Amino acid sequence: MEVCNEVQAYNLCNSYALKKGFSIRKGNIQRDAKNNIRQRDYLCSKQGFYDDLCEVKTVHQLDTRTGCRALIRFTVDDGVWKISHINSDHNHEFAKLEERQFLKSGRKIQKAHANVMSSMVEAGIRPTKSYSYLAKEVGGYENVGFTKKDCLNYLHRKKEELIEGGDAQSLINHFKHKQAEDPNFFYSVQVDQCTRMMNFFWRDGRSKLDYDCFGDVLCFDTTFRTNKYNLICAPFVGVNHHWKNVLLDCAFLLDESTKSFVWLFETFLESMGNKHLITIFTDEDKAMANAIEIVFPQTRHRLCTWHIAKNATQPLAGLYTNPEFSNYFNKCFYGCFSESEFEDTWDHMIKTFKLENHSWL
Repeated sequence: MEVCNEVQAYNLCNSYALKKGFSIRKGNIQRDAKNNIRQRDYLCSKQGFYDDLCEVKTVHQLDTRTGCRALIRFTVDDGVWKISHINSDHNHEFAKLEERQFLKSGRKIQKAHANVMSSMVEAGIRPTKSYSYLAKEVGGYENVGFTKKDCLNYLHRKKEELIEGGDAQSLINHFKHKQAEDPNFFYSVQVDQCTRMMNFFWRDGRSKLDYDCFGDVLCFDTTFRTNKYNLICAPFVGVNHHWKNVLLDCAFLLDESTKSFVWLFETFLESMGNKHLITIFTDEDKAMANAIEIVFPQTRHRLCTWHIAKNATQPLAGLYTNPEFSNYFNKCFYGCFSESEFEDTWDHMIKTFKLENHSWL
């Protein structure tokens, strides 16, 4: 079989590999004196071994190296790429049909899909929901052509490209100006390996005073986004002695990863003189929970009742249509003033509607 260039050669090998159930990567290349390609190998992605042979993998991974020697070799003559050697013997199982979407060489975000995801995120829809929408449109996750992590990585790169140097510098200049006006003003910026700004944190002197007085219990929310760059707005909010909300500090985050939250919480502690809070209320976010466990190991982590009630609408959809159940459920959330009253109401609701085996409750 013959092709005209390296791109066609790679696509030919990759198409064959994905149909069989394995992934490929580029191997050895030979060039002539004029630096023209004379020979190119395309290897099974499981060829070779990782350097860290002592690390034991307990989770099945499609890209784990097994020392597979399968390859396809092209020889180039007068610009024509011809297959000169094939080793089709693999020492591993092929990926199942439902697993092939995870093969690295087969994952690609089409331009149309990228545009849909970008438009939805710009409209304030979370990346995971935009990915779920695409999966529904194409008939399932196995037909999307890329993973949820690929989706998040793509949107992350787009955000990095969008943050213009002038805007970032203007923000830094504003922070410096505020610090000149208020010696207790605090700010911090996190950059990536390319020194591009990723996350921003700031608080003023009044916020530090409020935290010293009312910082035992905080609410941390990442529901809202900024308009231009779709950065995550992450405020820390407390309650003062008049039962009024007080903004203790705020941050703009590029993503909702554990790494970003760890940086934010550690920066928050630094700005507040390393005074740990007693209780923090958040939504049901796994990355956030992991970061809280790392930075605030002694802090009680509780979920916000508003988020719990919102998340309950799906697993309890059939029950919500019953007014009696809604009354019980709402009383548990908003109408109980003691622990014993809550437990009595909850137990009565479970028994009345026979929900002892309900997995979500």
